[in-house]
Amino acid sequence: MAKTETMTLNMGPQHPSTHGVLRLILELDGERVVKCTPVMGYLHTGIEKNAEDKKYMHVLPMTDRMDYLAPMTNNLVFCLAVEKLLNIEIPPKAQWLRVLLNELTRIGSHCVWLGTHALDIGAMSMFLYTFRERERILEIYEMVSGQRMMSSYFRIGGVMEDVPPDFEEKVRAILRDFPARFDEYEALLTKNKIWQNRTKGVAVISGEDAVNCGLSGPTLRGSGVDWDIRKSNPYSGYEKFDFNVPVGQNGDVFDRYVVRMAEMRESLKIVRQALEGLPEGAWMARVPGVTPPPKEEVLFKMEALIFQFKIYTEGFSPPVGEVYFAIESPRGELGYYVRSDGTPKPYRIHFRTPSFCNLSALSRMVEGRLIADVVAAIGSIDIVLGDVDR
Repeated sequence: MAKTETMTLNMGPQHPSTHGVLRLILELDGERVVKCTPVMGYLHTGIEKNAEDKKYMHVLPMTDRMDYLAPMTNNLVFCLAVEKLLNIEIPPKAQWLRVLLNELTRIGSHCVWLGTHALDIGAMSMFLYTFRERERILEIYEMVSGQRMMSSYFRIGGVMEDVPPDFEEKVRAILRDFPARFDEYEALLTKNKIWQNRTKGVAVISGEDAVNCGLSGPTLRGSGVDWDIRKSNPYSGYEKFDFNVPVGQNGDVFDRYVVRMAEMRESLKIVRQALEGLPEGAWMARVPGVTPPPKEEVLFKMEALIFQFKIYTEGFSPPVGEVYFAIESPRGELGYYVRSDGTPKPYRIHFRTPSFCNLSALSRMVEGRLIADVVAAIGSIDIVLGDVDR
């Protein structure tokens, strides 16, 4: 009887489909995966510990750098956590602007996911098409904040400043053009036999296993679990918006693709509602010692900028306490724990990032599959390594 041995193969960290900083130790029997062990830490930045040495407003730009494909989402959850600590109410205009830009961020993030995921599997054209649309969203970032990626536009108490006059026109152009672009994506992939062969029935995880592994976001919903924090625990006024939560059935790579494609269309619905119902009024809450008292609009804008500068240089001190706040990021549940000891710097900060938790299911997805399916599985989880390592 022939004796067989397994082979150990390092896939990454220097590998395009592992995003350059994820290492997988694969035990192979031929081309079939016997065991998969993810090894993380190659992008470790120590953001959580660094944040504890900075004033609250100085922490905000650091959050952009974790999930660098959804920077405004990271800004939002940090602001919401600190605002909960301060027990302040945000003006309606600031809330609706946050929702609008957060959903544009979701679309931009899903565009990068789709382009890179398709490229990993062999559909090269998709990468060029999706980045074409993402560029339009980055132009909105630049318009409102002056930065294309790390915008830090959301601020504790509201937003950095009011949107410029041509903001509505730019957003309406996206609402007009993007549905046809999404149709193009699906025409290229959804019924493509090669795409279906590489994704259907691949990297399956059941709804029960997905819940037990702590998955969230499209990776969880692709397994048939209807859970979206925007619906279950609404924040920033999401309860006022009409949208559906797409859910898959089979928990495979194809279902996770279908869910994200549907999510982009739902995000456009939310953006349209936010734009058409955008309230007038203040874009920054009034917090004693943090933001200025109400005055005429021009004076308010000037003093708001002065107070923001003062916050950056001198800081502010929330009351002693601790909070946890979670929102629905493009990858799932993104939660921030913040503890205050009454000083201008947070005593403790911890981030519950979806990429880290979702990656825990990779082994279960790929063991028993071919090595080529590992690439499809990684892409279907949509990890961002800055979100994993922090």
